[in-house]
Amino acid sequence: MAKAIKTVIKLQIEAGKANPAPPVGTALGPQGINIQDFCKQFNDATKEMGTDIVPAEITVYEDRSFAFKLKTPPASDMLRKAAGVAKGSAVPNKNKAGRVTAEDIRKIAERKMVDLNAEDMESAEKIIAGTARSMGIEIEK
Repeated sequence: MAKAIKTVIKLQIEAGKANPAPPVGTALGPQGINIQDFCKQFNDATKEMGTDIVPAEITVYEDRSFAFKLKTPPASDMLRKAAGVAKGSAVPNKNKAGRVTAEDIRKIAERKMVDLNAEDMESAEKIIAGTARSMGIEIEK
């Protein structure tokens, strides 16, 4: 018989840097799961990912056990790194934050494909390109 699910929590944590301080502690503490245990498992699973921000979907069961699934880093985070900028533009249609190549867009789309709601690579590239535009990052053809 499957365990009864109590709740599902979604967090975005830098790879290998989960600790009991907020936001991890404040999200998991009220659910009664062992925060140290989660941090150790998350850090072990993400230690090879460098400085990427890794979204985690944590399923908490009624018996206070948990399971988590890692997702790919946010497209905005990958675009920021590809363009070499600290953050996107506050006024994307007027001020441009940086530039990426069409090749960068393709690489990001390939990596994000598992988490995107796209049928093919062309659709995935359009989604990533739209995110780039909304951040004020220009795409070089």
